Amino acid sequence: MASPLTSHRTDPTPPDRPRAVVRTLRWIAVLLVVAVLHWIAAQWVERNRANLNPSDNAHVPVQVALLTPERIERKPAAASPQTPAAAPAQRAQSVKPREHVLTATQPSAQTPATSVAASDAAASAAAAASSASATTAAVAGQSTGAASAASPADPTGAASAASAHAASAGVKFSVPPSGDLQYDTFYNGVRNQPGTIHWTSSPQSYEMVVSVPLPFVGTFVYSSHGHIDAFGLAPDQYVEKRGRRAEDIAIFNRADKKIGFTRTPATLPLPDGAQDRFSMVMQLASLVRGDPSAYKPGVTRQFFVVDSDSGENWPVETIGDETIRTAQGYLDTRHFKRLPRHDGDLRRIDVWLAPSLGWLPARIVQTEPNGTQFELVWRGKPAAEDPESTPSAPTDSTSPTDTPGITRP
Repeated sequence: MASPLTSHRTDPTPPDRPRAVVRTLRWIAVLLVVAVLHWIAAQWVERNRANLNPSDNAHVPVQVALLTPERIERKPAAASPQTPAAAPAQRAQSVKPREHVLTATQPSAQTPATSVAASDAAASAAAAASSASATTAAVAGQSTGAASAASPADPTGAASAASAHAASAGVKFSVPPSGDLQYDTFYNGVRNQPGTIHWTSSPQSYEMVVSVPLPFVGTFVYSSHGHIDAFGLAPDQYVEKRGRRAEDIAIFNRADKKIGFTRTPATLPLPDGAQDRFSMVMQLASLVRGDPSAYKPGVTRQFFVVDSDSGENWPVETIGDETIRTAQGYLDTRHFKRLPRHDGDLRRIDVWLAPSLGWLPARIVQTEPNGTQFELVWRGKPAAEDPESTPSAPTDSTSPTDTPGITRP
């Protein structure tokens, strides 16, 4: 006969099961607490980033003007001083056609005429000079309309008319000087390692390399290089390198007026003034730098922008002047925003250009359709406004004084 003790020992229920249940519940509670703490931290980061530099504007200005790509202004080199006692006819004879230079270069730095319009202007100026040297009377007769409003005692009327004729009209354009800019980078509001924009420019060419490190993915590198033509920056090649992925290249074949890609066999026609995703930022900076007063709230400029496998028109609107906050202080900027290209377009690109940086970008925010956001914020000490970038400054701009946070080569 089995004893009660023996019957108790043969019970199939494990004696430590309640402890296992308690342990499981405890781990579930810990995981819930950790998840809640992470959610609270993410909300705090997002709220503080939004308070630092809000990326959304409640009020978008009404569009007041739509600007399309057009030729940039080219000016003749500075005229050599003449003897005040020279006769008007002698001054007219001494006027010679000069090479046109971009407004971004020094008057002494001359560039060859790279466009048909510049060649035509030089040819017409040469014809005017040769006809003036043929006979003084003919010069006087041909320039009656230009000189009739001038006083007979004014010996500079003919020279001024010839100089004005030698200049070709167009939008003002001033290429920013070379420099290496440092940026704080953020991925969905979380700070990452610093990024850089390497910018090199000359009267004939440019190069731009943007480097953005991203966690767990690697460094994203976007590079654009090309030359400067009658419509401003003219990319020759645009390269995207996203982390460990292979490079995607867009090639601007200007001989055939075609755009080719390594990512797809498709090609696109190459329109005048076409840009890639990042040269567009510097093209905009060059236009604003050349004539800041032309970009008031509501003014929209259209760019044809090429990606790694396609191209389309981007309407970029001037939002207005805003003060942004950097890690080192506040910075006065002008905000530009790419408008939606079609219904349902959720991709956004916002650019803030700073006059104290020579209208170089102080902040760039790109928002993907899925809500992912990349941000660059200039990291440097605030500096006095660049005198070359003010509306009253001459368009033949020189390199601005050194700005803290920008390394000049």
